[in-house]
Amino acid sequence: MNLEQQLRKYLVMGSQDCDRDPLSILDEAVAAGITAFQFREKGEGSLQGDQKYQLAAALQKRCEAAGVLFIVNDDVELFRCLNADGIHVGQSDEHVKAIREAHPHAVIGLSVSDLTEWENSPVELVDYLGAGPVFPTTSKKDANPVSGTKWIRELKEKQPDMPVVGIGGITTENAHEVIEAGASGTAVISAITQAADIRRAVSEL
Repeated sequence: MNLEQQLRKYLVMGSQDCDRDPLSILDEAVAAGITAFQFREKGEGSLQGDQKYQLAAALQKRCEAAGVLFIVNDDVELFRCLNADGIHVGQSDEHVKAIREAHPHAVIGLSVSDLTEWENSPVELVDYLGAGPVFPTTSKKDANPVSGTKWIRELKEKQPDMPVVGIGGITTENAHEVIEAGASGTAVISAITQAADIRRAVSEL
């Protein structure tokens, strides 16, 4: 499976997104067919220190056993400690250049929400781009303005060979719009973590 295929069904999750055991949610999502997982332990009620590390390590173990790509959000130290498959960074996080120099074989994802960010980003050093928020989202309190699927189309015109993952407000009902716009995959939080039937949700994404 190449990277583009691995990014197809991309679950982003931390304990703060779950109303039950994150490990059981991940197990169900993996069994249902997710292809990538991003550990994003951030925001109100999130774990810190050793608790955060222990949860990340347990989730990583599940992903490794299932052959699911394991990405750490923002936390370079945690990414290094776990020797994770990759890291996803935003515009204000540690500079991509330093990460790439230290970890030449890691998968690096970078969030870009508009043309200005894209023009000022070292896109040649990353493996995929996160575009969004595509739709209004409640999962991220400091989210950028909604970019819509138009931004995905623009990105693909500028970089047709770069995998793009849509993120932000994506549901089983609107995921097809993201793929039709040219994205390699959809990154979701609540569409899976809050789903009444995770197997059905993943199959519909």
